Amino acid sequence: QVQLVESGGGSVQAGGSLRLSCAASEYTDNRYWMGWFRQAPGKEREGVAVILTGGGGTFYAASVKGRFTISQDNYRNTLYLQMNKLEPEDAAMYYCAAKRWRGTWVGLDPKQYDYWGQGTQVTVSS
Repeated sequence: QVQLVESGGGSVQAGGSLRLSCAASEYTDNRYWMGWFRQAPGKEREGVAVILTGGGGTFYAASVKGRFTISQDNYRNTLYLQMNKLEPEDAAMYYCAAKRWRGTWVGLDPKQYDYWGQGTQVTVSS
């Protein structure tokens, strides 16, 4: 059972930056899909950025590519999302999620993920 705890949300003006963090209870030697997802009121949860640990690469939603960067600190078992040039459309509850890699493609589909954090709110004012 992987436990995830997000932090770093807040309120910024459009054009500003935030960095979200997600502390994971374990990575172990297993590979995981780890990622950030968001859900705005009245909208479905969507994938923002994911990483396949162990050198599997990073993947981004088109709407955030070039503005957001996902990264991991294996020593601290922490996942990050650096968000730059924030837009009002980026405002949402942001969730960290994980799924143990079993050799198949998972990517940005939130339905594929098994472990979720409680979320952290991001507000962007215009």
